[in-house]
Amino acid sequence: MTDVRIAVSGGDLRCYLARPAGRGPWPGVLVLHDAIGMTPDLRAQAEWLAGAGYLALAPDLYSTGSKLRCLVSTFRELASGQGQVFAKAEACRSWLAGQDDCTGHVGVIGYCMGGGFALLLAPGHGFEAASANYGMVPKNASEFFRQSCPVVGSYGARDRTLSGAAAKLTVALEAAGVDHDVKEYPGAGHSFLNDHPGALATLRGAAGRDAALPRIFAAFTAITGPVMGMGYHEPSAADARSRIVEFFDRHLKV
Repeated sequence: MTDVRIAVSGGDLRCYLARPAGRGPWPGVLVLHDAIGMTPDLRAQAEWLAGAGYLALAPDLYSTGSKLRCLVSTFRELASGQGQVFAKAEACRSWLAGQDDCTGHVGVIGYCMGGGFALLLAPGHGFEAASANYGMVPKNASEFFRQSCPVVGSYGARDRTLSGAAAKLTVALEAAGVDHDVKEYPGAGHSFLNDHPGALATLRGAAGRDAALPRIFAAFTAITGPVMGMGYHEPSAADARSRIVEFFDRHLKV
């Protein structure tokens, strides 16, 4: 496991690179974090993908500025569908595809905020498969996904902030003729694939000390609690990981 830096506008993007055991080349996967940023959980996500035979690159999207300022601008870009995150994703995709131990086939996976970006990156950004985990579905989804790569999506039924998202995404992908596997887990809520206890409380505390944060972040922190059914849910997580690997194997190990 290696820390690497990739040059982007505004500075170097710090990334965590997880390599599979043995000799490559392997397909690559870009791993996009949730609102909390670079955490031991994000590194663990990269490592389980490496264990499944993928060269996994997890960038810290906040590493080119202050964490709170980057978080706010990142959520704005998620809402607008344009901005520096897309340029960072392209830099990472190109870097992965150009490595000697990469086959050149690259997918993207994201969680929460990162899951929303994984969906936005699915059409027209060079990725060959996308995994969106409790990611916000884009507006005009049926039209948006017309040129999309295959998508595997995982949602928790207890996450009321994304109520109906799995069904909406399924309908949109079917209408666009995109190969997909979307599942909603009855016993799971938001972040059921992520295991970082205490991190959300720390993030909320930091927001509370900064009165200048815009409403978009205040709204986000207000719902990171019981309404989302937050927390790691092992049975759902294990099934989702299995589905993601099977889906990626089918589309990236070609």
